Amino acid sequence: MLQAIDLTKRYPAGASGTTDRPALDKLNLTVQPGEIFCLLGQNGAGKTTTINLFLGFLKPTAGRAIINGLDVADHPQETKKFLAYLPETVMLYPNLTGLENLDFFASLAGFRHAPDELHALLTRAGLQPEAHANRVGTYSKGMRQKVGIAIALAKQARALLLDEPTSGLDPKAANEFTDLLLNLGQSGTAILMATHDIFRAKEVGTRIGIMRAGQLVETMPTTNLTANELEAIYLQTV
Repeated sequence: MLQAIDLTKRYPAGASGTTDRPALDKLNLTVQPGEIFCLLGQNGAGKTTTINLFLGFLKPTAGRAIINGLDVADHPQETKKFLAYLPETVMLYPNLTGLENLDFFASLAGFRHAPDELHALLTRAGLQPEAHANRVGTYSKGMRQKVGIAIALAKQARALLLDEPTSGLDPKAANEFTDLLLNLGQSGTAILMATHDIFRAKEVGTRIGIMRAGQLVETMPTTNLTANELEAIYLQTV
């Protein structure tokens, strides 16, 4: 569903302009339907750049970002139809209710849902029914993330891109979010998540990639891998 082929992004080095700085250097990865691929790495390792290239927010210097067989650079609008994106802070309209936000963003993507369907989507995403009609400005971060998941469900997104989605969540909210991701993966959604949370990555991921200086230097399945073993590998790698 998601594929990077020698995906590269370089930025000018600065005032001298003598060399380019590789934010991403010949990245190759695939994320299959139902797979949750977690990208780990320090700040500046290339995780967010990878997400932004798949979203079409950046143009690659070289290589290809492919979604469902289509090159993002050649089909920027069509590839977005397959995607939903959850950044660290989900941007919603604070003066609209959760239900109204869901209806608005779903309609932008070309989907119209009856009110009972919208309520069902929010409930499936884990938002308490009594909160559906409350303004989003009163929501916690975890509640806003659930509206973001509901939007992905409403859009029938086949791939989900996440950038530090559990940052700032309390343990209960982070556990609830993990359960939502596992359910989405089991339903066939391809998920690519950039995160600093080693233990959450082990808990939710089917595969983990460790990035350093724009390169994917380690890739491993999470089967038979303990959190302590992953932490040791991570510290040795970065």
